Amino acid sequence: MAPALPLADEPRQITQCPMPRTVVVVGAGVSGLAAALHLTRTAAAPKVVLLEARERTGGWLQTTRTEEGAIFEHGPRGVRTSGAVGKNTLQLVSELGLDPEVLPVTYSNAVIRNRYLFTGGKLCALPSSIRSVFSRLPPFSLPLVHSLVREPFVRRSREADESVHGFFTRRFGQELADYGVDSLCRGVFAGDSRRLSVRSCFPALFQAEQSFGSVLLGMLAGAGATKWDGVQTGMLERARRERWAQWTLRAGMQALPEAMEAALRSRGVEIHLHTPVTQIRPTADGACQVLIDGGTLTADHVFSSVPARVLNRLLPPAWHPLTEALSEIASVSVAVVNLEYKGLVLPVLGFGHLVPSAECGEILGVVYDSCAFPQQDRPGQPTTRLTVMMGGSWFTAAFGEPGSVGAELLRQRAITAVRQQLGIAAQPLRTIVRVHQDCIPQYGLGHWKLLTAISEFIEHNRLPLTLIGASYQGVSVNDCIYQAQRGVECLRD
Repeated sequence: MAPALPLADEPRQITQCPMPRTVVVVGAGVSGLAAALHLTRTAAAPKVVLLEARERTGGWLQTTRTEEGAIFEHGPRGVRTSGAVGKNTLQLVSELGLDPEVLPVTYSNAVIRNRYLFTGGKLCALPSSIRSVFSRLPPFSLPLVHSLVREPFVRRSREADESVHGFFTRRFGQELADYGVDSLCRGVFAGDSRRLSVRSCFPALFQAEQSFGSVLLGMLAGAGATKWDGVQTGMLERARRERWAQWTLRAGMQALPEAMEAALRSRGVEIHLHTPVTQIRPTADGACQVLIDGGTLTADHVFSSVPARVLNRLLPPAWHPLTEALSEIASVSVAVVNLEYKGLVLPVLGFGHLVPSAECGEILGVVYDSCAFPQQDRPGQPTTRLTVMMGGSWFTAAFGEPGSVGAELLRQRAITAVRQQLGIAAQPLRTIVRVHQDCIPQYGLGHWKLLTAISEFIEHNRLPLTLIGASYQGVSVNDCIYQAQRGVECLRD
């Protein structure tokens, strides 16, 4: 059975097979939860067992709800509505009965329009309208329109892959690559645009150039877009009508996996927390044994949503070509420091700012949480919630090993960054420090080859194994949910 790994521009034949009787899902992050839910949606649903090594489900979706009523996110804090994957997640939210809990931000909101770079020692507003494209905005020496006008005339590349930085330098110019795209990759992947693959990180842009010879023309033609064929729920219609850009949940993003877990338990899914998997090995009859502390589970099929390098350590030596490919998919660690200040202390209104790597390697950016979702501030006297993102590809060089860095060092560095970049000199009312080790996979050059090798090995050997999760085809919440559901659909076909 082929896993949900082939790229959209390289479809592969899916072998038909009956739905297995017992499925074990390894990892109860949002991918594992989504796969388990999708498995229970048919009358002939298999027995589903969900295993999680930690004490809770949800993975990197983590929320702190304080006694004062404030909400602090330690992982993803807002979900985009655009595209088929965005609609798919909103449909899931509706199915879980969470419609009343959704807090949207529309495209008309200044928070969405106002985004900044911190470079040259100051905040610089990014272009946010048609008019601003024709204006010269620091740090760019020319209006953005100059880069856009020349792009359709740039010759397409014949290379099978290219770094994100190289792709944008070639098509849009050095400044856009050095400031805008460098910062974007730090905000999304906490990674270095000079090492990340444009084919895997931004597949729609890569396909647009390959198919149309131009990113702009290809995107106008809808290159790389996935068709939405789901149910048009009331919330989807509202999101379209009101032009939602992003949304969160009133009680924080952790409310999503909490609702998914509750739905799974109501459907009879076995969920085992504090249950790390120690080994996955094949049986003579084509099934799998999943070894846990104190026992062994036999599964007709296994869904793995754990990071690629974690899965690599669980598989048998005989699957060497697969484990070798998995070991090549690296990830980076991110320190997340939540800060709460007394009063309205931000000098600007906006979603937040990113920091180019040339300006400050270890500070990736600052999110202005109180601007985007003021409903999650503590009631009463006004306060300002901020989140400082640090580390990523620069973590070890700046702070040392993620497992041993002290919380006070990270706290002080975050406070210093807020003082230097936003001019906020006061001490915060509250500070929460989290270090997420190996939390964001890095799709390096040739990542697509690793996916092809993984898919071919699993399909050729008819392994009862499907790989889902952020390690493969998208790191966002939307991508993880969509790919998990697609993996289940491939199993059903």
